[in-house]
Amino acid sequence: MPALASLGQMQTTTATDQVFQALYSAIITLELAPGSKVSEAEVARNLGVSRQPVRDAFYRLSELGFMLIRPQRATTITYISEQALLDARFIRTALEVECLRTAIAKIDDADVARLDDLLAQQEEAIEKGDRLGFHALDDQFHEAICDIAGHPKAWNLIHEQKVHLDRVRYLSLAFGAQSALDDHRAIMKCIRDRDADAGEAQLRTHLARILGILEQVRSSHPELMESHQK
Repeated sequence: MPALASLGQMQTTTATDQVFQALYSAIITLELAPGSKVSEAEVARNLGVSRQPVRDAFYRLSELGFMLIRPQRATTITYISEQALLDARFIRTALEVECLRTAIAKIDDADVARLDDLLAQQEEAIEKGDRLGFHALDDQFHEAICDIAGHPKAWNLIHEQKVHLDRVRYLSLAFGAQSALDDHRAIMKCIRDRDADAGEAQLRTHLARILGILEQVRSSHPELMESHQK
């Protein structure tokens, strides 16, 4: 599996971080689909690491809601929970709206250049057909707004809540990456104009698009949804 290839060339802080990122990418891209069984021994062998960092990464992923670890039973990738997704969207909207309004009040030319650069990288990712790269840059754009607002911990809270959003978002990038970029550009215009009310409206519209995407995924990929398993 490509995302679970050897970690020899990866440069991250710890072996656990490397394993976590490899598994996270595999889950987001559905290389490890909901319901899949995962083995510490097999992952350790594929990635060329000992079992301890794999065990630690499994625990981190289970805390985020990506894995179900049960004693004496196989560890599995969780199904997408519609309720968890709706809760995450609500929390994300509440936090990001406040961060955006604060960022607009504080932003300087260097911050604008930083956001513009992220938009340029997103456009390049679309041109290359790099869905995973676009997904990461999408997150970086929203994270940067929280950082500019002076509330980087807000993004940490959002990130912890949005795991069920992420798989649905990734599926949507096959047809919706350009729309996401267009939304980001509209938000960016409001930032440049220092128009917090318009920016909030654009952001709410952008984050609400997940509801329509959820409908599409529910119809086209019901096997991925938690409700389908009941």
